[in-house]
Amino acid sequence: MQLFYNPSVDENDAFISFPKAESRHILKVLRKKTGDELLVTNGKGNLFSATITEISNSKCIAKVNSVKTDEKKSFSIHIAIAPTKKNDRFEWFLEKATEIGIDKITPIICDHSERKVVKLDRFERVLQSALKQSLQYTIPTIEEPLSFQEFINKKTTDSCFIAHCEEDEEKNPLKNNIELHQNYTILIGPEGDFSSEEIKTAIHKNYKPVSLGKNRLRTETAAIVACHTINLAHE
Repeated sequence: MQLFYNPSVDENDAFISFPKAESRHILKVLRKKTGDELLVTNGKGNLFSATITEISNSKCIAKVNSVKTDEKKSFSIHIAIAPTKKNDRFEWFLEKATEIGIDKITPIICDHSERKVVKLDRFERVLQSALKQSLQYTIPTIEEPLSFQEFINKKTTDSCFIAHCEEDEEKNPLKNNIELHQNYTILIGPEGDFSSEEIKTAIHKNYKPVSLGKNRLRTETAAIVACHTINLAHE
């Protein structure tokens, strides 16, 4: 099933209009024609079934037949993660986390971060592609990068965790700390881990220290494990 992404569509719209590049793709690559059905999401929890009424190299218009709305989840996952040194590894995380189920991502710049500049427009495209591939209707939000200190100072009512590699008697597996049907924020550090000062600051701000297993994980792998652990607990 081919799923199209069009963020400008509203659930009350009677017609969907596609931009020129996508119209050409629908006509020339997918070989769609008048009368064919398309499935479209706006990334806001809506799935539209629509029939093509007009199509050319520059324009494709489809009439909305029905709208399906995703059932709202009883929990949310927010990963605050230090961008990896290699962009492709961070993009892999974005893709897989979208497939598994994540609601918000915030890149955080930490003491040991090797990458301090990120390009959100490229990351947005990765999220859109993963959304369509996994046939989901709600796209994760990716926020502007913040320093660790800026992020940790933000007020939140979420259940908050920090996954780090230092030895800590108070650190328990994440799976044992999950109270169901909450909103969760999890801090994932850079390749060199969080600094000791960052860990102390997070714990002082009521972030619970957790482990993600016995093995030492890469940044992007740790973030995926955290997403999967929380989603699995709610199945």
